[in-house]
Amino acid sequence: MTPRIQNKDSQPDINAAVPIIYKAVNSGGVPPQTMELVHLRVSQINGCAACADTGAENAVKAGVAVEKLHTLATWHEDPRFDDAERAALRLAETMTRLADRTGAVTDEIWAEAAKHYDERQLGALVLLVSVTNFFNRINTTLRVPAGTRWA
Repeated sequence: MTPRIQNKDSQPDINAAVPIIYKAVNSGGVPPQTMELVHLRVSQINGCAACADTGAENAVKAGVAVEKLHTLATWHEDPRFDDAERAALRLAETMTRLADRTGAVTDEIWAEAAKHYDERQLGALVLLVSVTNFFNRINTTLRVPAGTRWA
């Protein structure tokens, strides 16, 4: 796969806003392991190789067991995922797959997440899923290969 834009300097400077967004995401108080699992799962759904690669690396750095990463796509069935992680992943998947059904993020899904996360944490999760979808769409459109690091 060949990247569609070779010169990163020819793109609009999104790097100026990224630290501000991630500061907000990281200030929400959600465990880092959960945040990394959410980021990686959204990137898997969207088929973003660059974000999935970075996400897996960051998840390991955050302390997520490699065995857990191997079964992330089947978190519904894996007993290694706790109820809070399941609620965050369910919220992330439905937010990412909005087009699959009207009202994808149901009151039931939101209420389950709210059992495990307060409003600040929920806001951080929503922002993380949104920004991950944003970057996934940029990277897949521009064919950014796995292994690419923007920083």
